[in-house]
Amino acid sequence: MKIIDLRSDTVTHPTETMRKAMYKAEVGDDVYGEDPTVIKLEKLAAKMLGKEAGLYVTSGTMSNLIAILTQTVRGNEIIVGSESHIFWYEVGGASALGGVVLRTIPNQANGELKPEDIEKAIRSTDIHAPPTALVCLENTQNRCGGMVLSPSYTTGVVKLARKHNLKVHLDGARLFNAAVALNVPVTDLTKGVDSVGICLSKGLSAPIGSVICGTGDFVARARKWRKMLGGGMRQVGIIAAAGIVALETMVDRLAEDHVNAQRLAEGMRNIKGLIVTQGNVPTNIILFETARGIDPDKFSAAMREKGILLSPRGGNQFRVVTHRMISAPDIEKTLTSFKKVLKK
Repeated sequence: MKIIDLRSDTVTHPTETMRKAMYKAEVGDDVYGEDPTVIKLEKLAAKMLGKEAGLYVTSGTMSNLIAILTQTVRGNEIIVGSESHIFWYEVGGASALGGVVLRTIPNQANGELKPEDIEKAIRSTDIHAPPTALVCLENTQNRCGGMVLSPSYTTGVVKLARKHNLKVHLDGARLFNAAVALNVPVTDLTKGVDSVGICLSKGLSAPIGSVICGTGDFVARARKWRKMLGGGMRQVGIIAAAGIVALETMVDRLAEDHVNAQRLAEGMRNIKGLIVTQGNVPTNIILFETARGIDPDKFSAAMREKGILLSPRGGNQFRVVTHRMISAPDIEKTLTSFKKVLKK
């Protein structure tokens, strides 16, 4: 039985082209700055994102942490969304390792942070307050259902931050999904931000890694933080090679994942017992709930028996994510399985 794994786009396997590139990759010691494949990946990512330089790191969590540590000092406060990945899923690393306070403000349903909420959250020079240093955005916004932030919105937040001498970090784990959904160059979504991190191991299907980009000075300082955190790898070109293939060949096909997600959401809206909780599905993430009276654990277990894996989010809430390894027929099989399980 084929397993239809809708838990996350992190479950994607490297393509055959990636595997061949990994096998043939030219390598060197990256801590010494001598791995040519890593250097190529970092330059490629920086160019695509419109930044001066890039730094290859192990994960999106590490990219966010390094970006925060590089742009703050102990005792600083940063502004993040109440539904942000930094707040929910990164083990409080910024606070535990950097001594940085996380100030949360509400994410709107469309993933945005209201500019007026950002401005209200910025601390005054009062001696009792930790100084605000950084505003963090997330595009696409995972916990809001893969919602996208527009170029004009991001530019507005950057302008607001500059007014108060703050930096802006963009958690762009699925940034290429946003660019494809909006049909804009990805550089339109990074303009003005001081740092941006992208994941290679989600929808782009590389097995490992993220890249943080910013100015040359930022990346030089970030590199030292990476070493301190134990992220200085050696002949890492073996996996960086897959990242190059991901950036060169896997971006445009993300549109297919969006189409599949929209078809799945459309079908789910017509199934009694399922409630799609987001208004629209712009990218590859769908949030839904089971109706009252349906045991979510039994529902999830029954779907697993049919070979379909879902991601519970607590209570009766679930998330499903489409990706390269989910086909249009898989979507139809999933809808059929939903109906059969709920009928029982």
